Amino acid sequence: MRRLRYTKIALLVFGLGMIAGLVVVSGEYSAWERVASALMALGLVLIPVGLFADGRGMALIRWLAARLSRRPAARPRSKPRATPRRRQPARAGTGPAVRKRVPKRRS
Repeated sequence: MRRLRYTKIALLVFGLGMIAGLVVVSGEYSAWERVASALMALGLVLIPVGLFADGRGMALIRWLAARLSRRPAARPRSKPRATPRRRQPARAGTGPAVRKRVPKRRS
């Protein structure tokens, strides 16, 4: 059987409020009535919260925290394509520049 840690705490708070309420009513301590009723109300509110936390609630909270804390994955930037160089149209009457070979001098 699983341990229901948070549910047990909520039930203990509610039980403490009930005992405080019983003592306040039987002892006629009117100043403590609101404290006892607030303790019982807090216990009643904490019971469903404790059941949620003991069940799949903690895994869900961890998953949500991980999702919200991560930065969205940055998509890799695509490299811009290099624009191909345009050849200049050949001029009429001029051929390719050819280097003439210069003979070596003999010494």
